Amino acid sequence: QVQLQESGPGLVKPSQTLSLTCTVSGGAITANYYYWSWIRQPPGKGLEWIGYIAYSGSTYYSPSLRSRTSISRDTSKNQFALQLSSVTPEDTAVYYCARESVAETGYYDYWGQGTQVTVSS
Repeated sequence: QVQLQESGPGLVKPSQTLSLTCTVSGGAITANYYYWSWIRQPPGKGLEWIGYIAYSGSTYYSPSLRSRTSISRDTSKNQFALQLSSVTPEDTAVYYCARESVAETGYYDYWGQGTQVTVSS
């Protein structure tokens, strides 16, 4: 059973960088063939895909967030991380990490419980 757990600060000041970590257990993030994604849900809105890091280490980001987003990984800890720079109150959301199969894109079979991040001074 794969489990994902998000961690990081719940409050970030405007213009600062939001940093979250997803710790994965029950499966290696280097295992073929999965994408490890970050997804968020602003209050009252739908899910928004932010980007992923693949089993190979390659990354792909949402065009609307690409200039502010970086996703990295630490294979020794089986973790992957999100950094979102220059945040504004519009980045306030519940942030999720999730796993997606390369063979079945668009379907996320495992999710973290989500972590609330509020951008406020």
